[in-house]
Amino acid sequence: MRLILASSSPYRRELLLRLGLPFAAESPDIDENPLPGEKPADLALRLSLAKAQAVASRYPGDLVIGSDQVATLNGAPIGKPGNFERARAQLEALSGQAVEFHSALCVTDGQRTESDDVITECRFRTLTPLEITQYLHREQPYDTAGSAKAEGLGIALMDSMRSDDPTAIIGLPLIALCRMLRSFGLNPIG
Repeated sequence: MRLILASSSPYRRELLLRLGLPFAAESPDIDENPLPGEKPADLALRLSLAKAQAVASRYPGDLVIGSDQVATLNGAPIGKPGNFERARAQLEALSGQAVEFHSALCVTDGQRTESDDVITECRFRTLTPLEITQYLHREQPYDTAGSAKAEGLGIALMDSMRSDDPTAIIGLPLIALCRMLRSFGLNPIG
């Protein structure tokens, strides 16, 4: 049984490398648009499952990991900005606010599936326009929901973070993943 990460995200690949397990990464190539009226937490869970199932259908009998993350401000989803102007607008809106990140995780062997949603609450400091501009020029977090890379300089934008799993904010909750892998008979420690 091979381990496959259903993701094209370099952040998720980098996190999974920490476990020291051999794995392959495959793009799930799914539609990630929300359904009408879909809540952000439900969207993250649905997409993590869809990613895992899409890749599992191509590799029967292998163990597949799917993950997705949706950031929310007051219950409304926050997407990836894509460019400087949208990132600046996001950070202006997030300044002084608490943001919830839903990091959903799914593991399947094609027969059995486990999933979880690990929530991280990030409280942003009150940011000055100059801090926002300087941060964006230095880190260019345009592919990151909420425009702040907590694994990098984005941590300097925060007042606090609360989560049961410090890796969840980066996009792959490793504590929950290790628990799921063990339930499938794969223990990262041996």
